Amino acid sequence: MTRKTVRIAMNGVTGRMGYRQHLVRSILALRDQGGLDLGDGTVLWPEPVLVGRREHALREIAGRHGLEHFSTDLDSVLADPTVGIYFDAQATNARVEALTRAIAAGKHVYTEKPTATGLEAALRLARLAREKGVKHGVVQDKLFLPGLLKLKRLADGGFFGRVLSVRGEFGYWVFEGDWQPAQRPSWNYRAEDGGGIVVDMFPHWEYVLHELFGRVTSVQALATTHVPRRWDENGKPYDATADDAVYGVFELEGGAVAQINSSWAVRVHRDELVEFQVDGTEGSAVAGLRTCRVQHRSATPKPVWDPDVPAGEAFRDQWQEVPGNGEFGNGFKAQWELFLKHVHADTPYHWDLLAGARGVQLAELGLKSSAEGRRIAVPEITP
Repeated sequence: MTRKTVRIAMNGVTGRMGYRQHLVRSILALRDQGGLDLGDGTVLWPEPVLVGRREHALREIAGRHGLEHFSTDLDSVLADPTVGIYFDAQATNARVEALTRAIAAGKHVYTEKPTATGLEAALRLARLAREKGVKHGVVQDKLFLPGLLKLKRLADGGFFGRVLSVRGEFGYWVFEGDWQPAQRPSWNYRAEDGGGIVVDMFPHWEYVLHELFGRVTSVQALATTHVPRRWDENGKPYDATADDAVYGVFELEGGAVAQINSSWAVRVHRDELVEFQVDGTEGSAVAGLRTCRVQHRSATPKPVWDPDVPAGEAFRDQWQEVPGNGEFGNGFKAQWELFLKHVHADTPYHWDLLAGARGVQLAELGLKSSAEGRRIAVPEITP
């Protein structure tokens, strides 16, 4: 085996998602397993170069994990010819500038979503990457969740027949920050800093719906701020200027209708933090992060509405669990492996900046729909 070192500039690893999912559970996990085997006698050895604004935080993380390289100077890192890939997990409003500089430096880029706060900037990034000839990818982690992998298996196998509808529920109660610390950073609730649940979650729903059931052709959304006052990381009160909940209806190519509620102001009465119910002419399924249950047309009971009599059926017991039929690893790590293989073995990869732009487009049109109180068509984005 030949070991090939791949140096990756990782910007934003002091944040929750950048640290836990991308650094620890993806890149460091790849190192723990001995690298990434390309299948041709080559093993890729990822070497992270930590980048950020807070030197003390970078130093602490590097020391904790025995890493040698960190810097607060992004330009010097991008000027280093040994760094081949730039990864971005910063706050959204800082992403476009950093990605633009990385692409100009000739680095392959991999980034969290949304890639930008507006469609024009997202498309510009995709054009720049294509013109520069660098490879590019966008994190679309929900596609690699065990529950949604099972759901995709059902869809690909024709289990649903004609899909009629998709119902999604996502969210949890994020503490205001006064008497218990909030689980999300305060910038998430400031529109001026790129916050808001529409900008955060609509890109997710775009690729989930697109990949599993069809392209989104229209959106009608109602975004709101249920909790207008919160407390930041220093315990100081601030006004929430971004939406913390959105209720969306999406028409899909082929005629199916999706309804997805997203909220950081809802208490969970579900089996998992996100659940999707898919109903089709031949069968239905309910999928979460890890589990998926089905009810086929041939096994569908015949409920009768009678509000004067207690329910005599345990409805949840009438569904069948979908087996895993294999091991499911961390979804972020799985996509990192695919992107690294794309860069170094030229394997196919379609979750690129153009795919990321579709998510930005849906968020932008969702906010417009909410502001104008009407349904809006979603034009198709083509290369």
